[in-house]
Amino acid sequence: MHETPNESVHLMVTSPPYYNAPFDYPGLFKDYGEYLDLIRRVAKELRRVLVPGRIACFVTQDVRINGKLFPVAADIVRLMMDEGFFYRDRIIWRKPEGYIRISRRSGVLLQHPYPMYFYPDNLYEEILILQNGEYQYPKIGLDRKDSQINLREFSDNKWYLSVWDITNVLPFKGRLEEGIAAFPEEIPRRLIKLFTFVGETVLDPFLGSGTTMKVAKELGRNSYGYEIDIELKDIILKKVSFNQSTLTSQTIEKLEIIEREDAKKLRTFLQERIKKQRSVAKKNVKPSLLSITSHAAFKETKIPKRKSGWEKLKVALPTVKAVEERLKKAKERNLSSSYVRTLERLRAHYEKQQTNTS
Repeated sequence: MHETPNESVHLMVTSPPYYNAPFDYPGLFKDYGEYLDLIRRVAKELRRVLVPGRIACFVTQDVRINGKLFPVAADIVRLMMDEGFFYRDRIIWRKPEGYIRISRRSGVLLQHPYPMYFYPDNLYEEILILQNGEYQYPKIGLDRKDSQINLREFSDNKWYLSVWDITNVLPFKGRLEEGIAAFPEEIPRRLIKLFTFVGETVLDPFLGSGTTMKVAKELGRNSYGYEIDIELKDIILKKVSFNQSTLTSQTIEKLEIIEREDAKKLRTFLQERIKKQRSVAKKNVKPSLLSITSHAAFKETKIPKRKSGWEKLKVALPTVKAVEERLKKAKERNLSSSYVRTLERLRAHYEKQQTNTS
């Protein structure tokens, strides 16, 4: 990150690649040591570019490969502390229990209902919060009024808890981030509001589809982003929308793109490997054990093969009543607004079908 000046960044928010995760980054790293070397180099650079006292946030989780669990979260904390950061906090990002996915881990016990075959399905990731030394709290004047945190939003959405219920980016076909392990915008939105003032600078050293940069721009912050996969360039530009002008914007937007010689073409390579992984998985898993969990019915439902996320949602919630029950539970648990909107869209779809039929 030599392009980024010393002590010029006020917050880092990123989600590093999940170490060789079979359905995201199969075979990306030679071994776990190579992965940790990358994190170590990033930690050294973060120590240099972050303003003293400011925050680095990693959205990550441990990764299981061939039955072995790699302690990614613990190792990131260790490497950051080795570079002089202190471990400020950890937040659990909990995804909805009924979110659309195919059960893989718990399915092992369904095939072999005996001791030692238990592997729980993972519904959470960790947001690791590390601090670059002590922070000198400034005197807040009227010129910082636009950075004041909305206490109603803070309270209603329970930001004060160490567990955040946020819907993950659902795998709907045709979405901009299709084939990319993107995190929801709500995560950087909260972190940027909680740890930066308007006009400060946010960094994402594993930019991916550009989520952090997009949210930083919307919140009036500057940003730096690094992405090794040159194939994601057009997606980042489209997502961040630097080429679009808005009638409400009062700021001058500037974008500088530096294409380095060490950039790679990874997306096509990874997608081919992921296809092979999925074809192997389909051969090894009995179709009768592919299931999702329904909040409303508390039962296992068979998922047809080759269905989109939207079609799977319709299988899980086949009636207006089922959707309304799930909606009620989602609102009671204060799940994310994007999850609620998805359910409301499905309810409207069924109601339109009923109207057309009648």
